[in-house]
Amino acid sequence: MEDDAPVIYGIEFQARALTAQTAETESIRFLVGTQSLKYDNQIHIVDFDDENNIINKNVLLHQVGEIWHLSASPADKRVLTTCYSKTSDSKVVTCAAMWRMPKELESGNHESPDDSSSNPQTLELLCHLDNTAHGNMACVLWEPMGDGKRLVSLADNHVQLWDLQGSSNKAVISSSATLEGKGQLKLTSGRWSPHHNCTQVATANDTAIRGWDIRSMSQIYCIENAHGQLVRDLDFNPNKQYYLASCGDDCKVKFWDVRNINEPVKSLEDHSHWVWSVRYNNSHDQLVLTGSSDSRVILSNMVSISSEPFGHLVDEDDLSDQEDNPQEDKRKEPLQDSIIATYEEHEDSVYAVEWSSADPWLFASLSYDGRLVINRVPRALKYQILL
Repeated sequence: MEDDAPVIYGIEFQARALTAQTAETESIRFLVGTQSLKYDNQIHIVDFDDENNIINKNVLLHQVGEIWHLSASPADKRVLTTCYSKTSDSKVVTCAAMWRMPKELESGNHESPDDSSSNPQTLELLCHLDNTAHGNMACVLWEPMGDGKRLVSLADNHVQLWDLQGSSNKAVISSSATLEGKGQLKLTSGRWSPHHNCTQVATANDTAIRGWDIRSMSQIYCIENAHGQLVRDLDFNPNKQYYLASCGDDCKVKFWDVRNINEPVKSLEDHSHWVWSVRYNNSHDQLVLTGSSDSRVILSNMVSISSEPFGHLVDEDDLSDQEDNPQEDKRKEPLQDSIIATYEEHEDSVYAVEWSSADPWLFASLSYDGRLVINRVPRALKYQILL
């Protein structure tokens, strides 16, 4: 079907950082951060025009270093954080900073796709998340659905909660926790749970996943050996408060109920190399995206462990109408999990997949060669979920 054809946007630099512009719920907009050692790095603001199937873009300069992680404020469209590497005293260190985009970008003024990036604009620095004492920043997480005033950062073996003061031009650490024990204690990734009044954060280090209560900064669960090799990414189910997805270098994607951490609820082995990214759909939690360095993006229908395992809940009135028709009883059987589609538009490792914050049926994937691909959930499945 022509409408389901992918749309591809190429960036001239390598890239691994991708985020949807979380606070933007009208336009389909993604942010991509580049990794160039030789030239000034950039943040590409990519708008997708759904009606005409075209991409518009703006480019912002990020001169401080190559971008390893990008995160957009849930409250202010113009504010974002980057984790970037720079050389300091002949050592490479990874820092984090908060930035504001130029105001004129809000109204959706764009260069035409043919324009070169010859006149990129600059970002306004709001503040550094200054933690030179605590090592290298892995990622920055915004409080989900918050007012854009609280952040968690993961740096080496430290989990830090930051409060933003004034007009976000000062960030202060309000509390922190340190990972202790034997083995590799470097935190690699994390997610802030949208449940439990936003008091829980999950982090990954080596093969373990840990849950933290940020009120007391204490550990609430630990899944040792969650994966056979390094855990790369985590995501919380937006509709089921105890469910968490993880992926890693053992090529597996696992789904956990954190009340019972002895074994995963479900485990998938559909990729043939490291799985770098896993994302639940924000509205329909049976839709799960994964991206891997096998260059593929897989969209799975994990309906058996979703908030609607029987499809739509049927009203009792509807059931009484159907008593004469025994075939309708099939709907009471749990639906089967399956791979919906495998997307093979990438030719390099896929480091990030993200759902749009404006359109629940649309997602983007980014591979290291700078290729951003925008795809849609197949129309037949969309109607099956909705109708």
